[in-house]
Amino acid sequence: MAGHSQFKNIMHRKGRQDAAKSKLFGKLAREITVSAKIGLPDPAMNPRLRAAIIAARAENMPKDNIERAIKKALGGDTETYDDIRYEGYGPGGVAIIVEVLTDNRNRAASDVRSTFTKNGGNLAETGAVSFMFDRVGVVEFDASVASADAMLEAAIEAGADDVTSAETGHEIYGSQDGFRDVAKVLEAKFGEPRKVALIWRPQNTVSVDDENGEKLLRLIETLNEHDDVQNVYANFEISDALMARMNA
Repeated sequence: MAGHSQFKNIMHRKGRQDAAKSKLFGKLAREITVSAKIGLPDPAMNPRLRAAIIAARAENMPKDNIERAIKKALGGDTETYDDIRYEGYGPGGVAIIVEVLTDNRNRAASDVRSTFTKNGGNLAETGAVSFMFDRVGVVEFDASVASADAMLEAAIEAGADDVTSAETGHEIYGSQDGFRDVAKVLEAKFGEPRKVALIWRPQNTVSVDDENGEKLLRLIETLNEHDDVQNVYANFEISDALMARMNA
C-alpha cells in the first residue's frame, strides 16, 4: 500500500478511538478559530474556514463546539498561532512534511526535532523535501455517493486534474487556484464532501521494508499525537502485511 491514502487510513482509524477524540477535537477547533480570525467568520466567504468546518463535521464534532471555536475568534483575546512547516527524513529515507499550528515556535521546533531523532529520522531545512511533493487541492467523497466512472466523468467536467477511486472513497485533485471551484461543482452534484483541503501530494513513493516501516509509522504516529501538529505527509510505500498488523 502506498503513501498518502495508506497514511490517511491509519489516521482515520486513530481518529475513531475514544481516547484520541478530545485531542482531535482540540486540533480541529484550533484550525477553525485561526481560520475565522484571519478571514471572515462566514464559511461561505472564507474557504479555509469552510474546509475546517467540513473536516470537523467529518469527525462528528458537535455543532456547539464548532460554533464556540468561531466565536472565540471574534472575542479579540484569542492566542496568536503561527503556521509552520517542518521537513525531514524518516527511516528508510522517506521524505516527511509536518504542518504545525502553534502558539510557541520554540517549543514546537524542539518537540518536532526530538520526535524525529528519537524515532530514527532527522529534521532538515525548509525546502529539503517539499520539492518531492506537489501542493494541490483535494476533494474527498465517500464511495457510496457515485460509481468510479460517474465520479471520474463529473470530475473531468468540473475541471479536476486527477481522480482516485477505491473502496474507501473518491479523491479528486486540482490545482491550488482551481480546486475550490471544482469542489463547488462536485458539491452541487453529490452533496457536501467529507474533505476539502490543500495537501502535499508525493510525486513518487519510496518502498520501505517492514523493519523500517514499523519505525516510520511510529514516527508519524508520535508526530500526530503532538497537540501542535495538524498534518503529516510522507512519500512511503509499505507491504499490505505490515499494514494489516498495524491496523490489528
